[in-house]
Parts: sequence; C-alpha cells; structure tokens
Amino acid sequence: MNENQPLISLNNEVKMPLLGYGVFRIPANETAELVQTALQTGYRLIDTAAVYGNEAQVGEGIRRSGIDRSELFVTTKLWINDFGYEEALKAFTTSKQKLGLDYLDLYLIHWPVPTKFDQTIASYRALEKLLADGLVRAIGVSNFNIGHLDTLIEQTNIIPVVNQIELHPFLSQDKLRDAHSQLGIASQAWSPIGGTLRYSADHPEPTRDPLKHPTIIKLSEKYEKTPAQVILRWHIEHGIGIIPKSAKTNRIVENFNVLNFSLNKDDLEAIDSLNSDMRGGPDPEVFGTQE
Repeated sequence: MNENQPLISLNNEVKMPLLGYGVFRIPANETAELVQTALQTGYRLIDTAAVYGNEAQVGEGIRRSGIDRSELFVTTKLWINDFGYEEALKAFTTSKQKLGLDYLDLYLIHWPVPTKFDQTIASYRALEKLLADGLVRAIGVSNFNIGHLDTLIEQTNIIPVVNQIELHPFLSQDKLRDAHSQLGIASQAWSPIGGTLRYSADHPEPTRDPLKHPTIIKLSEKYEKTPAQVILRWHIEHGIGIIPKSAKTNRIVENFNVLNFSLNKDDLEAIDSLNSDMRGGPDPEVFGTQE
C-alpha cells in the first residue's frame, strides 16, 4: 500500500486508504480506462458493487494499470437480490471471477432490508465464512443505521470493519459516526460532495448542492482550491473515508489532489454547521426489494 496516502486502521488491523475512487454510475464501456487513469493518478482503493454492472471492467482497468495487486485495496458489494447464506457465497464467487482477482480486500452488504432482516443476517454470516476461508481480508456493511448495526452485532460474530453511508456537509451523520467510533467501525462516505442531491430527479434545486453553498465557495477562494476539494478535505480532516466518483479525467485528478493542504479548526466548524440532515439517496429504514 502507498504509505504516502492517509490510511485507516480497521478493527481487524487491515489498513485501508482514506481516499478511493468509486465507479457508481460509470458506464461499463468507460470503466476500465477510468480505473486505469485513477490508479495511475495515485488512487489505491477502487470501490465497485455487483449492481453497478462494471466489476469485469474494474478488473480490466486494474490489469491495464500494471500496479501490483498487493498495492491495491478493492471493494465490492453484495446486492439484495442475492441475499441468503448460499446465495451470498455464490454471488461472491461471481463477483470475484468478474474482477479476475484471487481475493478481495473488502466485501460489503450493500443495503439492509429491514422487512427481511433475517436474510440480511444470513448474508452477513456468509461473509464471515468468506473471511474465515481467506477469500476476503475484511467484511463490512453499507447504509446500515444504528438499529441495524445493533441487531447485526447481536446475531453474528464479527463486528463490521466499515459502514459505507451517504455522508456530505448537508448530511453529516453525527450520531451514526459516534456509534461507529464506539463500536470500532470506520465511516466511509459515498456521495461525499453531495452528488446524490444534484442528480436526484426529485430534488433538482440548486439549494441542495453543497458545492454552491456560500460557505464552501468562500473557503474555496480562501484556500485556492475547488469547492469539491474543500469538501473532500473536510472529510479527511474528520477521518472519514471517501470514494468520490467521476467520469472525467480532470475531476479524477482534482479529487485526488486534496492531500497537500489542511483546513483550520474554525473552517472545519463552519462546514460542520451546514448539516441539515438532507438525504439524497434512499432511506435505509424503508429500503427493500422494490428499490
């Protein structure tokens, strides 16, 4: 792993890069080239999922990059249609084969399904089996609320290393992050610059865009960085993992160049104050197969 990048020490002592490249909504025919670009830019964490439909192209991009597998941290996720113990094991094999890898660094339950939480539990037990067999280095969850985590931990044996959640200045998830800290779970943000607010057809108003907030614009000018870089740096200062996505080479490079400056305490607090619990993605409390 590239030690020049900040790393998170997970609760099983595996180290994960704080900054990664996500491929949500990246078209399959563009994914390999963009993953190669990201890795050659300096990223070492690549985040995908079965439901994204681009795992095979992620694997191709990794191979094209020429970077040694031991330098990389690769995450994928189990989709809800494959919930169940045997079903999850089969789905993992499919994902691993598509990626063309001998093992995965992190495997996540993509969403909880509150109305069928027994299947969520069964799936996580399959992840525990994969970990015991050495097919993954770490296991975790995505989009779990505090109640989901409590029930999961009560009924399984291994505390998740990561909970990957929607998190940005308008949805700072303070209570959930506090629970993570108490449990030893790392927080990792999807939509870290609020993309889910901008791209949601239901909520197109500019007022829902953190990149356009006057506080962010002012800090962008102060630090001579882009609004996106200021927001990504805010995450890093708080120790939150981030997986920004972009289909544009210049943005991929821009998002990576957030390791050479710091925000002062007052400016961090100014961004903290923007929280309004504004969610752009689905609510985990009501998520289900109809999604």
